Amino acid sequence: MDRARRKADADRAYNVQALAGIHGGFLFLGGGAGLAIIGHHTWPAFRRQTLAFKGFLTMACGIFGMVLYAENALQALEKEQRHTEGAIRKEARLDLTRRGIVPTETAIAVWRQEREEQSKAAKDETAAPAS
Repeated sequence: MDRARRKADADRAYNVQALAGIHGGFLFLGGGAGLAIIGHHTWPAFRRQTLAFKGFLTMACGIFGMVLYAENALQALEKEQRHTEGAIRKEARLDLTRRGIVPTETAIAVWRQEREEQSKAAKDETAAPAS
């Protein structure tokens, strides 16, 4: 895997994780705030707590939601990448074996590069109309 692809994968993982974290954080923050309001109106022991402690508990809920959602999103992305990478590697192993080449890491990398060049050439042919 070349550096550009690794950087693109890392950027994609960061974006997915950040968006999921923001979503989960706000979701759990709202839930924590709702629970704090309910607790304040129904439980006298909670009513006596300071505003700072209530804020701390509410923010703890938000941070928990942020971490939970971000981690779940990252694990789902990694699972998808493993599945995709496994399918590509399986196809490469089958194709290289049919050609009589031992499917080593180097051979798979060369196969992948050839495949990308072929798909790029096919895309260029379909993009350029025949005169």
